[in-house]
Amino acid sequence: MQPTFWRSVALVLMVALLILSVGMVGVLAGHGAITSGPDVAVAPVQAASGLPQTYDAEETLLRTLYEENAPSVVHIRVVQSNTGQLPSLPSDPTVPQQAEGSGFVLDSRGNLVTNYHVVEGARKIEVRFFDGTVVRARYVGGDADADLAILQVSMDPARLKPVRIGDSDQVFVGQRAIAIGNPFGQEWTMTTGIVSAIGRTLPSGNSVYAIPEMIQTDAAINPGNSGGPLLNAQGEVIGVNTMIMSRSNSSAGVGFAVPSNILRLVAPTLIQQGRFVYPWLGVQGTELSLDLIEAMGLPGGTRGVMIVTVVPNSPAERAGLRGATRVAQVDGAQLPVGGDVVTAVDGTPVDSMGDVIVYLIKSKRPGDSMTLTVLRDGQVQMITVALGERPHDARP
Repeated sequence: MQPTFWRSVALVLMVALLILSVGMVGVLAGHGAITSGPDVAVAPVQAASGLPQTYDAEETLLRTLYEENAPSVVHIRVVQSNTGQLPSLPSDPTVPQQAEGSGFVLDSRGNLVTNYHVVEGARKIEVRFFDGTVVRARYVGGDADADLAILQVSMDPARLKPVRIGDSDQVFVGQRAIAIGNPFGQEWTMTTGIVSAIGRTLPSGNSVYAIPEMIQTDAAINPGNSGGPLLNAQGEVIGVNTMIMSRSNSSAGVGFAVPSNILRLVAPTLIQQGRFVYPWLGVQGTELSLDLIEAMGLPGGTRGVMIVTVVPNSPAERAGLRGATRVAQVDGAQLPVGGDVVTAVDGTPVDSMGDVIVYLIKSKRPGDSMTLTVLRDGQVQMITVALGERPHDARP
């Protein structure tokens, strides 16, 4: 059974809440008292009066991080139109669907960050702050491809505590990672771990496009954590918690966050224009495996991306890029071969489609030109592409 990606937004149904409430009462009732037998003496716990409580460095750090950042985190509740797209939910569009997630204060103007999938299709948005304040929020803009959205609340700026945004390019494996959010509706829960991996490219779940440079962490992320911050030990936001890989729909120690530098890139435009426009090449590709290198007769050690398909009427097609031309049989499987092999973009070597996507997002805008170094029929060619505007229903 293959792992499944689950967005960490918590779906809240009234029946489920009732069942949960009954279950909680049962747990409390079953553990509410301890009775001593004839051979057991229960002694009262003595408090060490007059002695100061001491904490180790780890506890002090985490306490400080929580106290400084919890007031920046919000609990988001939404009422959405029911699309019937999720299993076990009624398909009647007249029945509203309630959901919840997390978010955080971006600036003193009342702009909040969350995941796009948390507020997609929301009819009504409610935001609860750490001090108990509850207000309505307005949807400002969203980026389905990066799974980011901006909300806005009308509040006194003095009552808002914006986060500090860190530099996700400086994140490293083994770095401390702290998540604050509302898993399963349990407000302002903090979990800790490390950065398990960086540079992951994963599907957004909202569109055909992938999110590059995602941060993987073993800090527990569960349904309801979506949109909350992933922090470093300095209390800076290094990512926006977005999804988990799990067979059980709950944390299995493999969570993912959108890197803070993508948030830095798209948030100002979302605030000003409501949407972010990406540059577009128009290809689907795959990194070179040993099987692919052997099937295409490429020199050993060749690294790059083979173009599998070229989207019709795309910048790539207009520039003359070529996709796979035939299918090879390898170990009983069909392997597309014969496409152009891209080894560099603007002189920067690439090993995967993730590398190409990262370069496009960070370095280019629609209308810019990009020169690809391509291996075709054993010859190196330089092909210049005039990039377009990414549509919603095509590929990078």
